[in-house]
Amino acid sequence: MSSLRPFCLTAWLAASAAAALLVLTPASQVLAQAAQATPAPQQAANPAPASPSQTTVAATHPPAEQRGITARAVDKVKQVAKSAGDIFSRVPCLPPKGSAKAMGSLPHVANKLVAGQPVVIVAFGSSSTAGYGASSPDFNYPNRLAAQLRRQYPTADISVINAGVGGEDAPEMMKRLQKQVIDVHPDLVIWQVGTNAVLRNLDPGDTAKMVEDGISRIQAGGGADVVLVDPQYSPQVTQRAESAGKMVKLLGKVAELRHVGIFPRFEVMRDWHEKQALPVESFVIADGLHMNDWGYACFAQLLGDDIIRSVGQIKLGVNVPADVRTYRPM
Repeated sequence: MSSLRPFCLTAWLAASAAAALLVLTPASQVLAQAAQATPAPQQAANPAPASPSQTTVAATHPPAEQRGITARAVDKVKQVAKSAGDIFSRVPCLPPKGSAKAMGSLPHVANKLVAGQPVVIVAFGSSSTAGYGASSPDFNYPNRLAAQLRRQYPTADISVINAGVGGEDAPEMMKRLQKQVIDVHPDLVIWQVGTNAVLRNLDPGDTAKMVEDGISRIQAGGGADVVLVDPQYSPQVTQRAESAGKMVKLLGKVAELRHVGIFPRFEVMRDWHEKQALPVESFVIADGLHMNDWGYACFAQLLGDDIIRSVGQIKLGVNVPADVRTYRPM
């Protein structure tokens, strides 16, 4: 191991902590988020990094001669954070045109927030969840979602756990479902799945069956809300149009059958391009697959808006049945 590794880790932690503070993430959770949110390698590479629940980071104190470099690293990340903070002032995150309005689709997590009880959200998936393509771990979608919810509910105890592992799809995810999702006892599981199955030419039907089984296990393990996230609209996915179309359709059917929500990411991103006239390059990085800071931020914003809307419905006394969760972002 290089002798520079301890200092590099120190600088990275200091920089991540500064950026996290700027997006209103409590300091006590910075190290956990940083460990959970390290960007994964490209999806198709199918790596096997340490799981989020096993990753630990030890804080160290750099020698005096290294503090100047650390300070410069912190300043640089502050600039990145400032840039990401005003990302929607440059290109607003608009809801898809013509989508049905969501009605309290996440009753379990909403009721916990209304009651002032701790809320645990698990973001389960592959490199889109881990945050590959984001300029900083703090700008992946789970951390953006956490920041949004903490701004909305500053006194709430909200944990968003990033359980994304690059390169995986349903076969690999099912192997860690129990330990990294069910055993955590989440209130909401956001399960991003299907993209790597398309890229690896896996049978969409087999993927759908595994996802359905996984949802059944989550529901039996505590009744958490579940939102599926289908593949992204990006060049590497759309060039496999037939397989991608089948995957999107089958995941929608699974959500309907199991009475869970689905975030139609493919259609939302296509709306960005076709109806909002955004170039694909404005929300997808150069690899033609993964989202950039703006893409992750808008994705997180739409998810957060629905959670906030669900809480508002319950506060107004609207009955939100636990077995009907039709999710459609506004």
